[in-house]
Amino acid sequence: MLKKVLIHTRRGIKFIILFVIAAFLIIGTIAFLYKPTYSVFINGEQVGYTEDRTGLQHRINDYVDEGDGTNSNVAFVQVDNLPEYKLCLLKKDIVPNDDEIFNKIKESGVTYYRYYAITDNQEEKTYVGTFEDAEKVVSDLKEKNSSNIENIAIVEKYETELKDLVTSEEAVSKLYVEPPKPVVVASSSKSSTKYAATGTVNTKGTTSSAKTNIGISLIRPISGVITSRFGASSSIRRSSHTGLDISASTGTPIKAAASGTVTFSGYKGSYGNMIVITHGNGVQTYYAHCSKLYVGTGTQVSQGQTIAAVGSTGNSTGPHLHLEVRVNGVAYNPQNYVY
Repeated sequence: MLKKVLIHTRRGIKFIILFVIAAFLIIGTIAFLYKPTYSVFINGEQVGYTEDRTGLQHRINDYVDEGDGTNSNVAFVQVDNLPEYKLCLLKKDIVPNDDEIFNKIKESGVTYYRYYAITDNQEEKTYVGTFEDAEKVVSDLKEKNSSNIENIAIVEKYETELKDLVTSEEAVSKLYVEPPKPVVVASSSKSSTKYAATGTVNTKGTTSSAKTNIGISLIRPISGVITSRFGASSSIRRSSHTGLDISASTGTPIKAAASGTVTFSGYKGSYGNMIVITHGNGVQTYYAHCSKLYVGTGTQVSQGQTIAAVGSTGNSTGPHLHLEVRVNGVAYNPQNYVY
């Protein structure tokens, strides 16, 4: 019995030894002929092999984040189909094609660029490459007292096509608008300039407390404290107040409440220096007691354009803007439309 056990044991040992030898021979043959690698698939299609999966994926990630490095304005690259990897054995005479795989990724990528638009009254005027350049443009326009500075804004853009970028100096040159100059001077009174009057104006005290549809939207000509409201009585005027008084320091820019045509510009008795803008359909806005007038009769002005400066000319007890809204010569309460 023991003899049979020993015989079976010897046979088992021989079998194990033969199995181990065969396994080593098979493994050695595979190791000699093949190498472990990764098969790469894009959108389900095999596109090649790579031995360095981590290195290739890092390369692709860097491209997605920064592009190919040739343009500093690249924000990112959109790649819809990133590669998938499957471990496999590859014959040693087959060369991995990492560069070819990477180029296929690049071919499918959509590049987005980051840049900054400088707008004037919400219209894109010019483009710079960095936010620092955009801030410098705005700062330089402020220093130069460009008359459009309040309408200048910066807009960050992400687009697949890069606009023609300019330097901050070129942008300032393109955007700068010289501050308006006063119209022709006639004489001086109360140490404030009195301007020669041109055009026609209705200054009758006809008023209405009703609210009528004027068909346009008005903006505030200035910001300030209302010191006298529509319809108020005062010892300094013969009739009830035909407009709205807004207090502000002398020289504060006055903006056109709406676009239109200047139909009066100059000195008008108790109104002092005054601008009248006609907006159509009988609607007019009056801007009185100004220290300076920047537009003359016949000038086409846009909403928000600086037309005058706050003053205290005419029948006035201090620097403020007297604003009127008239329809067919009748004065209506400005607070029904603005403020």
